[in-house]
Amino acid sequence: MTIRGRLVVHAHFYQPLRVDPFSGRVPADPAAAPFHDWNARIDAECYRPNAERGTLARISYDVGPTLEGWLATNAPASSAGFVAGDRPPATAPGRASHGNAIAQAFHHTILPLASAADRRTEIRWGLRDFAVRFGRAAEGLWLPETAVDLPTLRLLVDEGVRFTILAPWQSVDANLDTRRPYRVDLGGGRSITVAFYDAGLSAAVSFEPAATSDADRFARERVATRLAGTPFADGETGLVVIATDGELYGHHQPFRDLFLQRLVAPGPAVPDRGFDVTNLASALLEPPDRVPRTTRVVERTSWSCHHGVARWGWECPDAADGRWKAPLRAALDRLAAAIDAATDAAFRTLPRTPDRVAARDAWVDVVLGVETPDAFARRWLGSRTASATRTRFLDLLEAQRWRLAMYASDSWFWDDPIRPETRQNLRAAAHAVRLVDATCGTRLEPAFVADLGLFTSPGQGLNGAAIYRAALSEVGQPGPP
Repeated sequence: MTIRGRLVVHAHFYQPLRVDPFSGRVPADPAAAPFHDWNARIDAECYRPNAERGTLARISYDVGPTLEGWLATNAPASSAGFVAGDRPPATAPGRASHGNAIAQAFHHTILPLASAADRRTEIRWGLRDFAVRFGRAAEGLWLPETAVDLPTLRLLVDEGVRFTILAPWQSVDANLDTRRPYRVDLGGGRSITVAFYDAGLSAAVSFEPAATSDADRFARERVATRLAGTPFADGETGLVVIATDGELYGHHQPFRDLFLQRLVAPGPAVPDRGFDVTNLASALLEPPDRVPRTTRVVERTSWSCHHGVARWGWECPDAADGRWKAPLRAALDRLAAAIDAATDAAFRTLPRTPDRVAARDAWVDVVLGVETPDAFARRWLGSRTASATRTRFLDLLEAQRWRLAMYASDSWFWDDPIRPETRQNLRAAAHAVRLVDATCGTRLEPAFVADLGLFTSPGQGLNGAAIYRAALSEVGQPGPP
């Protein structure tokens, strides 16, 4: 039997959270005209077309939980398309036992910069969201910005995740051959399988219009040539993984969704290309008795910053002036610690003295609509608990939700905190701190605003406190006291 090489195209679908935490609605954005907002525009240009063409059934992909939450309500056909795309065609080689979709950490937080408890919650929420929407347990999980370290990988394995995707420079092996899967040993008899994507082909698909003008030529001249010399002498089948932002296919690059469709589903008229298109789970987990070669990861690295994870925490050459990034993260860290301390103190006065982190981990079912807030409160506090006590409990857990959301990676990705992404995270922080101050009688917001005043927008000259006030004003909320 001829052993054929395999191609996996993985699309990472994600958009920054745009929901106003106070109203639950996405505000209109004139920059997205003629659409109401960028979510609606990107859905029309990317999510819906790829779902309608059936392309999702022939690729590997992950969908951000906060994005999928918006789609489920505002673009149900696209949401249904993502769920339906998880099932590969019955004729697809070697794919019948594995779905196409993998999970994603819930709020797109840079996990190596998060606390151990926050990492676990983000992973558990992402896996629970996946199980609810796709009706099965996730086998793999996309790490936001592929930011990785060993403690994060250990948490993945603890939660049942079997594989993830990384960039080739995230391995310690300078001459890593990305055409085969690898195993990363995590200690204690644990390990995780990793696919390292093909950097050259992924960059070509993302940034070279000429390379993607003809999918048949790309398959013949780029993919097939990369698979030359496989299978390997040890019997390992050749594998090419192309990993990109999913929004590339139709939004970032018009008509690239057509390229993707032709690449993964060429049709019977196209001569055999000598390789099969499969999904990531099948490529990494089959055959089940395979023992991949081992490698080690370079900790605190990512796919979109060649300076480790500096882009999301401190000064980094990717930003002309990143002096604002560390003070912003420090302000949020101090706020998170204060919110947690106030919440822990309040929970000690409640019936059954619920554990904050355990209750927060379970709160995702309320966020997803699986359980009503009242049923959740009665389950945790007892059915005879007074209504005011239940409300106090629920408000503090909703504060925990938005305290997690304020760490979404988008806040630090760009050059200036004046951008919408940072303002969105500041609104999440505002909603969290105001719920806690109102519930516990604390005054955490003034200290938070003072901390925000310690950094300045390099482009506008406004300090963080002024940006915070502007972010609240945009959604009709009063400024801080």
